[in-house]
Amino acid sequence: MSFYTSLSGLQSAQTEMATISHNLANVSTNGFKKSRTEFADVIASSVSLSPTQMIGSGTVVKAIRQEFGQGGMIQSASSLDIAIAGDGFFAVKPSLEDAKVEFTRNGAFLVDSERYVVDPQGGHLQVYPVDGSGAVVATGLDATQSLRLPLVSGVPEATKNVTLGINLSGSSAIPADASRFDTTPYAFDRFDPGTYNQSTQTTIYDAAGNALTLTNYFVRESVATSGSPTSNWKVYSFVGDQQLGVDATAPQPITLTFDAAGRLTAPTAETQFAPFTPSGSTVEQSIGLDFGTNTTQIAGPFSVNSRTQDGRAVGQLEGVTFGEDGIVRASFSNGDSQALGKVALANFANPSGLRQLGNSTWSATGISGEPRLGEPGQNGFGSLMSGAIERSNVDITEELVGLIAAQRSFQANAKALDTASQISQTIFNIRS
Repeated sequence: MSFYTSLSGLQSAQTEMATISHNLANVSTNGFKKSRTEFADVIASSVSLSPTQMIGSGTVVKAIRQEFGQGGMIQSASSLDIAIAGDGFFAVKPSLEDAKVEFTRNGAFLVDSERYVVDPQGGHLQVYPVDGSGAVVATGLDATQSLRLPLVSGVPEATKNVTLGINLSGSSAIPADASRFDTTPYAFDRFDPGTYNQSTQTTIYDAAGNALTLTNYFVRESVATSGSPTSNWKVYSFVGDQQLGVDATAPQPITLTFDAAGRLTAPTAETQFAPFTPSGSTVEQSIGLDFGTNTTQIAGPFSVNSRTQDGRAVGQLEGVTFGEDGIVRASFSNGDSQALGKVALANFANPSGLRQLGNSTWSATGISGEPRLGEPGQNGFGSLMSGAIERSNVDITEELVGLIAAQRSFQANAKALDTASQISQTIFNIRS
């Protein structure tokens, strides 16, 4: 009997060392949860056996119990790395067509070729659908959907109105050819900076959302005198190589008139240019230019006080963020911000009963109970930490001490087995 008693001790110690070795091997595995070997003694009793004379027959491994304590957090530069501070698991689907759901604490997510947010094994992160304000519109595991990042946002709109508020320096001179020894103005040439005083560029958009550049060139035409208290400026407007004007066949510049105080007196309304077709587009476009009430002619330098336009480009995806409440938001180049979903968290009545699948993932079993779905930060679920990853909860010092204890147990049982063998040999050597 003592042989089998010691053998059971050897087998149990070996199992414990294997469990500890597995823990140590995964000390750097993100989201890994350590296990602990639990033992029970084996007692064979009968009605006729005195309880004061009972001797056990060894030990058995009762369970290898998983411990889901919080692992350490490390900071990450990726906005797709998220960690759960508290209870809960991320829900992931191994494939889009599969109804199977797995659970993980490893939040090192990335984007696949189809723009889905996936874990390192390709499992698709599950989120609740939300409306434009970020409010969840459906709950439950069946209502979750795989998180996918959109490429663009918004509908393009062609620019129809441009408003400029500028200051034209009252001390600016009329551009003139000094070699001619007179004050005759240059003939305007946008490629010759000597023929104009200032210029400014405004980004506008065509019907497809493509960016265009509206360039306005300002040429001083007259200076206020005692006999003529007003001064005039010509404004030449170009989109690319096309000059804009009220008359498309013979485009003429806009004339800005200022009084002696530098206030704009004309034009008093928006100037509507004739329709034109931008280069690279097939859709005709018409633009109005308004200098508003913020345009002046004072002694200061040329400056742009205000600039607005009502066109809109299609926004390109620029970034993704995860909030502490689980809301996933995408930001776009046109200034849009779109709520894509809310991260779904799962928890279990008995997490230790989950089936280990490897790669820091688990599946539900009858022992763990059915998954209970919730939202980050609510109903006992942990909050999310963006830009962080949860590491293994293995304590190296604790595991090494346990490994030494398991080794001593193995050696003790081996010694007991050797002693039993020697006793048996002594008995066999007794001669009558």
